[in-house]
Order: sequence, then C-alpha cells, then structure tokens
Amino acid sequence: MPLPQANTSWPPKELSPILDQISTWNAWYVGNPERLEKAYRSGSQAKTRPSQLAGGVVGKVSRWWWGRPQVDGKSTPAKLHIPAAADLAVASADLLFSEPPVITAGDKTTQDHITGYVDDGLLTGFAEAAEISAALGGVYLRATWDQKLAQHAFISRVDADAALPTFRWGRLVAVTFWHVVHQDNNTVLRHVEAHETDSLGIGVVFHGLYQGTPDNLGRQIPLSEHPSTTGLQVDADSKISTLTPGLDVVYVPNQTPNRLWRTDPIGTNLGRSDYDGVEPLMDALDETWSSWIRDLRLGKARLIAADSLLEDKGPGKGSVLDLDREIWSSVNAIQRTDQPGLPIEQVQFAIRVEEHKATADALLEQIRRTAGYSAQTFAEGQVTHQQTATEVTARERRSYLTRDRKVRAWQPAARTLIKKLLEIDKAVFNANVNPDDLVFQFADGVQESPETLARTATLLKQAEAASVKTLVQFVHPEWDDTAVEAETQLILQERGNTVENPFELTE
Repeated sequence: MPLPQANTSWPPKELSPILDQISTWNAWYVGNPERLEKAYRSGSQAKTRPSQLAGGVVGKVSRWWWGRPQVDGKSTPAKLHIPAAADLAVASADLLFSEPPVITAGDKTTQDHITGYVDDGLLTGFAEAAEISAALGGVYLRATWDQKLAQHAFISRVDADAALPTFRWGRLVAVTFWHVVHQDNNTVLRHVEAHETDSLGIGVVFHGLYQGTPDNLGRQIPLSEHPSTTGLQVDADSKISTLTPGLDVVYVPNQTPNRLWRTDPIGTNLGRSDYDGVEPLMDALDETWSSWIRDLRLGKARLIAADSLLEDKGPGKGSVLDLDREIWSSVNAIQRTDQPGLPIEQVQFAIRVEEHKATADALLEQIRRTAGYSAQTFAEGQVTHQQTATEVTARERRSYLTRDRKVRAWQPAARTLIKKLLEIDKAVFNANVNPDDLVFQFADGVQESPETLARTATLLKQAEAASVKTLVQFVHPEWDDTAVEAETQLILQERGNTVENPFELTE
C-alpha cells in the first residue's frame, strides 16, 4: 500500500530538518512578530535558558534579535519588523507573471479549451504558486478534477511544507501530501494523498483519512468520517486513476542547486528559498528599524521638575505641576540656594536618523543583492528620462538573470501540467482536444512602449527595410498570425495597394 502505515511519527522524521527550515522561512514570509520570536526561541515560551546566555552553538540562533531572551524577568524592547522577505516573494512572482505567458495549441478547439483554463484562473494560480515558491523554496502543482465544481480539470497548489516527495535521478516520481482537516485539542484528522504511477505508467492517487495526534499519524478511518473526503470516489484500494499516463503532479523548484541540503537525500532535489543565506541580514534590519523607532520614543522632550514645584492635591491625592503632561517628569530634589532660577531641567535625547537610515539602506541593498535582485526592481534609484526596454533590462540585470533561472524551471513544469489537464479532460470529460501540440512561452520581462515601437517602425519603413506584415508583427508582438494578416490586409486596402481580382464574380 502506498499510503503510510498507521501510528507512525508525523510529519515523517526524515523531513524534520527540512520542515524546520521551511517553518523559519515561512515565519519571515508571514512577517508576524510572534511567529518570528517562536521560530528563533525554539518554542513559544519566552524563557531564558542557560545555553542562550552562556554561548555555544545551541544558543547562537537564540541570540539573534528575534531570538533574544528575557533577562531577570525584564521585558525586551519593542520589536518591529520590515517585510523585506514578503517584498522579495512578491517581486519574484511579478517578474515571472506580471505579463501573461503565451500558451498556444495546434488547433482551434484545443486553443479555446486552454483559453477556458486561463479564464478559470490558471495564470492566477501560477502567480500565487510563484510567490509561495520564492518563500519556501518550491511548490507542487497538481492536475485536479471535481465534476461537482467544473466540467474540466484545473490546477491546485500544495505547499512545500506538506509534502513527502520521492525523486529518482532528480525527477519527481511520487509524492505524498497531507492536510489537517480538523483539529480538536490533541486529536488531529489528516487527509493523506499518495500520488504515483501504476505498473502500466498510469497516474493514480490513493486517499486516506487518519485520526491521530499532532506528532503521530494515528489510525486510518473511513473517508466518510469527514465532509472534505466524503465525496471521493475511490475503489476498493482507496485509489483513483487519472486514466492518463504519467504523474499528475509537478514540482517547481524556486532556484537550484540547493546549497543548504546538498547532501540530504531528499533536500538535494528541492529548490532553495530566496531567503536562503539572508536571514541574518533580515534579522539585523529589523533590529536597526526597532532601534530607530526606539530613538523616536526616547527623543520625546521631557522637563524634569523638583517635587517642590508640584501642587499638593491633599492627603492621599498626590501633587501636580500645571504643565502639559507629555513634556515633564518629576524627581525628588532640593533646590540649591547658590543656584538661581527654578529647578527645572530639559531632557531630549538625539534621534540618530542618518545613522539608522544609512544602516537600513545598506542592509536592504545587501539582502536584495544576495537574494538575486536589483534595487531598481523595487522602484529605487532615480530615473531622469523615459527608459527603453534595453535600458530597463540593463539597470535591472541582476533581477532578470534571476528571473531567467526561474523561467527555466517553470517553463517545462507548466507545459507538462497543462498537457496533463488536457489529457484528463480528454479521458474523463471526453473533450475533443490534442494535448501533444502545445507551446508554453514566457513573455518578455520588459516590453517597449508603444511610442518607442512606433518610432522604430517608422525608421524601418523609411529605410524600406521591412514589409507591412513585418512592421505589424513588430508593433504588435502579442498578436497571432491570423490577427497580423488581417491587420496587414486592412492597411494595404486603406493605402489602395491591393487590387481586386477582375475575374472574380461579384453580386
């Protein structure tokens, strides 16, 4: 049976180092201060441990800004977070899918079917998966169908922290997914899916519902025990066949190779996160930002006044000084007879704006460069004129090199997945489609403005270096051959360059 054995440790022990690291990357991606503190304190309780204070490898991570423990019961300074990690993930997805990729098929029926996928959210699903992949190091996309929801197959995403993959020669050959469908105190219900191919190479999916604990899979129970699995039409072996050859899941790594898990039998085949290696820099950035805001708080003006200046409000009612409460504090002091004037002293700490800003800017620059992006990708840097596509690419060269690496992973995976969707629609829904003649091509990252394209086309026309059809293709690179030919004929007719066939009969 491909489903896991009952009463086994879960998540699987062989995934422990991988899932721990992915959990840390997820904490940075989410950006929640409580999650970051939990990730770097190795637990939810903010208690001081001897190893944290005495040094050593165990306490190293705990001495990060987000892992800094309390000392002698004193509360730590307020910690603030700059969402640099989330910005990296969003930028990665935008570089890949801000311009929709071109998906073409060999015949109109199949092309219309693919258009239906796009209208149903195919590209939105790709963009969401790309963002998650940048954060967690990779993402799984599966071909799914549910006749109660749609009369065609569609994609669904599974994140890297809920999958146990099996690779052969670096290629995904099977994967087990799990989802917590219900949790009540110490009781956890998990839906487990095992995707593989049978002896004939047909893709199959095994489904199981398990009742266990947070760290144990527990016993297998009928699928009818939970609404999320009740409608699954499995056979006697808890199996559903895709009726098509090949696995119905693709894995898209974010970037490869994986430096962190190079020697891990599973991790070596996984992608690496954009955060890999920049966690200490993001930690230092948050410390810098928190210090800057602390300076703002401490820099508020204060007047220190002697108790002798306070107005006594009576027994048990204290004393007050008739000044704005925000700008004074009292101390128990005696006015000296040799010093004239009232015993009031102004105190205001300096706000180190330039020092903090320079430090934060340097850290942000290093974070983005190490992650593989240019500062200009994040709308930083002055631009004094309208840039051409060539100039934009030159300024953002580092980002587009990173984009090219990711495109090389996404392009074959996306094509394989769309082909699988078509095959399932043909086998399950009797769709008249041809899955074989399929092209998936990413759009150019930067496109020239219409003004630049028109100016270039004018020069080509004046030089008599291009035909009308070539000029139309140049100005409208997103058009297919039919649209280009139609526009070419319209232009020629308007110019009077076309001559009707005198032998053709007209009514």
